[in-house]
Amino acid sequence: MSETGATYVTAEIREYLVTEFLAGEDSSDLTDDYDLIDSGVIDSLGLVRMISHIASRYGVPVDDIEFGPDDFRTLAAITRLVRENAPTPAA
Repeated sequence: MSETGATYVTAEIREYLVTEFLAGEDSSDLTDDYDLIDSGVIDSLGLVRMISHIASRYGVPVDDIEFGPDDFRTLAAITRLVRENAPTPAA
């Protein structure tokens, strides 16, 4: 995934978080390194929803890879997880 693709993923995930977990909040406060777990934005149910989202949206094979809460702690971590595990588009 290119840097442009990573930027798109970060923006889309930020939008998803704001829509699903922070209704009415300002997305500009949600920086790439904002701790989503310690701040309470993502709880255990939210983690399940985020895993489902990246699996369906980006084709990340969540059943076939190892990951933990730290992979969902920040936007940067989620983007990295998607970037490293999403299938490469066919040429």
